[in-house]
Amino acid sequence: MKRQDASTGEIVEVKTTAPASKTPKQSEFLQVKVYSPFKVYFNDRALSISAENDTGPFDILPKHHNFMSLLNACDLIVRLRARDGKDKEQKIRISRGIMHVRQDQVTVFLDV
Repeated sequence: MKRQDASTGEIVEVKTTAPASKTPKQSEFLQVKVYSPFKVYFNDRALSISAENDTGPFDILPKHHNFMSLLNACDLIVRLRARDGKDKEQKIRISRGIMHVRQDQVTVFLDV
């Protein structure tokens, strides 16, 4: 792109960058799967997931360290971005479970 410099009047080349996208990059998501032996409750990309263990409530966000925990009875909350661009939550009531986090992938095993 070219423009005229206001101070000198010269025509100069200007490098432009693409405007920031409003959609999150792939690295801003987790791949989350919540399932029991007979049912898949959730299997999609998510912005975060919240649960509760013996130390209290906690959140898992993208780039979280590898992690494994037993889960207590709680509402598992999966936050996701809808196709219309709005954030929403999906709550899954659990009695207990195991959560495994590894390289932006979260797996929650229920009824085990």
